[in-house]
Amino acid sequence: MAVCRSRKTARWAAGPFECKVGPWSSQITRPFVLGPDSVPEITDETLVAEQPALATFSAIVHSESRGIDAILNLLAHGMRSFDVATAKYWSEMLEVGLANTPARDRWRELEKVVISYFPGRGTVFEEAYYDGEAKGKAAGKAEGVLRVLEVRGLAVSDDARTRVSDCTDLDRLDGWLDRAGTVQRAEELFEGMPEEPRSE
Repeated sequence: MAVCRSRKTARWAAGPFECKVGPWSSQITRPFVLGPDSVPEITDETLVAEQPALATFSAIVHSESRGIDAILNLLAHGMRSFDVATAKYWSEMLEVGLANTPARDRWRELEKVVISYFPGRGTVFEEAYYDGEAKGKAAGKAEGVLRVLEVRGLAVSDDARTRVSDCTDLDRLDGWLDRAGTVQRAEELFEGMPEEPRSE
C-alpha cells in the first residue's frame, strides 16, 4: 500500500508497473494507493470514533490541503472518545505520517488535547494516562534494581523485593539503582534513606 500526499505522486504510484524478461511479461503490479483523490477529507467527528484508521490516513493524505487545520481539530476532538492506548496509537501514527510537513507541528500542539482533555483538572483520562505512564517507568526501574542485585549474586529477601517492586518514587528508585552496584547486602539499599510511604 502506498500513502501519498501529492495527487501527482499518487497517480504515478498506482502503476501499473510491469516486470519483463525480454518480450515476456512476468508480473504486473498495481499498488493500492491512498491519496487525496481516493480518501475523503474528514468532515464528521463521528467518523473518527467509528473508523480511526480511515480518519488518520485521511489527515495524512490531506496534510498539504488548505483545510488541514480543520481536519486535525476534528481528529483531535474525535479521539477524546478513545481509551488511552488507542488514542496514543493513532496519535503517534498520525505524527509519523505527517513527516516534515507544517501540519506535524500543528498536530503536536493538538496531541496535548488528545492526551489530556482538560489539562491540570485531574480528569479520569488525564490521571489514567499519566498515572499509567509513571507506574510503567517505576516498574521498569524496580526490575532493574532487582536484576542488578541478582546478577551480583546477592540474596534478596521477600520483604526487600516487595519494598522495591511496590515503590513508585522514581527518584528513590534511581538512588537504589545507583546503590545496587556497590552494596554487599540487599538491605543496604534502604540504609540512611527515609522509609517510603506504604499504601494503606
